[in-house]
Amino acid sequence: MPAGTMELRQISYFISVVELGSMGKAALSLGVTASTLSQQISRLEGELSTVLLQRSSTGVVPTEAGLEFLRRAKTVMHHVEMACTATQSERLSGKVSIGMAPTIALRLALPLLRAMQQRYPKIRVQIVEGMSGHLTTLFEARKLDFLISFDIGDNPRLGVFPLLREGLFVMGRRDLPGMPDESGFGIEHLEALPLVMPTGRHTLVTLIMNAFRLKNVRPNIVLEVDGLNTLMGAVQEGMGAAIHPSSAMALIRSGGVACLPIVDPSLFRTSILIGQPDEELTPAALATRLTLKSVARTLIEEGRWEGARLELPSPARSDQ
Repeated sequence: MPAGTMELRQISYFISVVELGSMGKAALSLGVTASTLSQQISRLEGELSTVLLQRSSTGVVPTEAGLEFLRRAKTVMHHVEMACTATQSERLSGKVSIGMAPTIALRLALPLLRAMQQRYPKIRVQIVEGMSGHLTTLFEARKLDFLISFDIGDNPRLGVFPLLREGLFVMGRRDLPGMPDESGFGIEHLEALPLVMPTGRHTLVTLIMNAFRLKNVRPNIVLEVDGLNTLMGAVQEGMGAAIHPSSAMALIRSGGVACLPIVDPSLFRTSILIGQPDEELTPAALATRLTLKSVARTLIEEGRWEGARLELPSPARSDQ
């Protein structure tokens, strides 16, 4: 086969199909149609004059030739990635600002900063933590390049990328009256539990209150605290329990506080990465966006973000 006929895109597509075991899942992950993906794989097989995948009603698996090609393909893509990173790290520079809620920052901020220092040492990343309303105001004033939001908003010009979904946990001292003593409970079992909650300005509060309302249960809110450090301090002191993503437990400095998942498929928080339109982003900002999504994926896949799972992009939107 002539050296120049195979495209890197085809190799990348093939790796995704094998890793996900499905044309449909790979197409969704890559942001292309299933027919486009199938055509590219067929073209690759034609160029190699061999069958790489066995297709069935349950998915696809690599043939013996496909496994050998996969091994070599991963080596090629690794070398390409290293070359791109080396080239970009030499020329990419500037400041990129990202707004995120404290609970997201507890899991994501330091790993992101570490990754950016390693990959793009000349890019200066600014992390801005705050309440969603304040961060949205900064973003709309173009003082932030990106915002990790829990609400998409209604501006069609923005770059919107589903990032992850977090289940919610109840956190409280084990001796707190009404605190569950084991997993497997729903939010309706927390009616008597004294709760420390943020005020109603938070998206999280709306999610929790709606979940209680659907179960016809009135929550027992004893304190309202908007600062996460103070809120979790109250939990540690036994003043009440909190309902939060698991990351909030990073602020608990002593033992005795349990963190138990709430079993309710409707009770979750979706994080969305929102950016200015691509044509207005600098190369440094684009590199930061790719790194942020890569870091979030790694944290989840390695089990370092309890209760979180990746959100796949909509078929109608390309997740670049």
